[in-house]
Amino acid sequence: MNTIIVFYQQTALMFHNMESVTNVMEYEILAKERLPKMIYDYYASGAEDQWTLQENRNAFSKILFRPRILVDVSNIDTTTSVLGYKISMPIMVAPTAMQKMAHPEGECATARATSAAGTIMTLSSWGTSSVEEVASTGPGIRFFQLYVYKDRNVVMQLVKRAERAGFKAIALTVDTPRLGRREADIKNRFVLPPNLSLKNFEGLDLGKIDKTDDSGLASYVAGQVDQSLSWKDVKWLQTITHLPILLKGVLTAEDARLAVESGAAGIIVSNHGARQLDYAPATVMALEEVVKAVQGRLPVFLDGGIRRGTDVFKALALGASGVFIGRPVVFSLAVDGEAGVRKVLQMLHDEFELTMALSGCLSIKEISRSHITTPWDPLRITPRL
Repeated sequence: MNTIIVFYQQTALMFHNMESVTNVMEYEILAKERLPKMIYDYYASGAEDQWTLQENRNAFSKILFRPRILVDVSNIDTTTSVLGYKISMPIMVAPTAMQKMAHPEGECATARATSAAGTIMTLSSWGTSSVEEVASTGPGIRFFQLYVYKDRNVVMQLVKRAERAGFKAIALTVDTPRLGRREADIKNRFVLPPNLSLKNFEGLDLGKIDKTDDSGLASYVAGQVDQSLSWKDVKWLQTITHLPILLKGVLTAEDARLAVESGAAGIIVSNHGARQLDYAPATVMALEEVVKAVQGRLPVFLDGGIRRGTDVFKALALGASGVFIGRPVVFSLAVDGEAGVRKVLQMLHDEFELTMALSGCLSIKEISRSHITTPWDPLRITPRL
């Protein structure tokens, strides 16, 4: 086992209160102690051999810094804009399903914490709180993640409800025509606890995930989600909403170019938290290929494996306009509710700001490719002075 993980497991045993949590990884260890096995495994596991799950993290360790020194870093500005909305930092909340399995306040607690942090929350289609409930928590910039169901009337209703509730963009998941093989869910016969429902679908008789001999979610997806989803549907979606559409799940230059042609407003480089196709590359390894392909024509974001402020800086140095975090949100939510999510966002902000200072960057626009080195860089020859 990774020695870093062992170290965090040992230190987690010494915690007596949440004040002693000093980094994002520690929340996962605490959440594992608190959550029922079926729920923890649902949040934590990846597809098949879970190679990509490990690689999403390990890949960041292969990217090293080239810090610039003797720069006046007494004033650091972490703010940025995403789709025209100013946010406190380029760290946003990814869509994660069924958050009330982690905490009774679920997505509403996450919404309040994200808004307090001054950044963007993405609500999952499969939330255990509805778009209306999340909107009622107060002001905030929110995106809505969309799965396209076979019944397009369901999709149209969902999108219209998100618009009415003040959501600012649609994040269309494009990597899930079928659900990846998540063996932990199969072993546990995963099912949504009976006191919960997929709130956005409750009135449509699509809110329950039934128990099966397999993963209940896999059976639900096979029955409801449209396997025929294609580029023409991206065009169709633009005819039913005025909201900008982000494509979540792009990993190649070819699809990045098609995304530009399709009229997408942005790309999220994602492998679905390593829960779909195992042996897909770590997202940070696929990022630069996608960035180069779009040639600045639309913003590129990244999710997958972000656990440190240093990870955020590395993604931005490779051309990302921002990152999304998923598991750190549900694990901190499980441990300490809204306060836990607030703390995760604050820790990542503070680590990121420190990384900027120690790299000699005063603002987001100063973070450049020259601030990092990667295994695939050509040999750097230092000029003689």
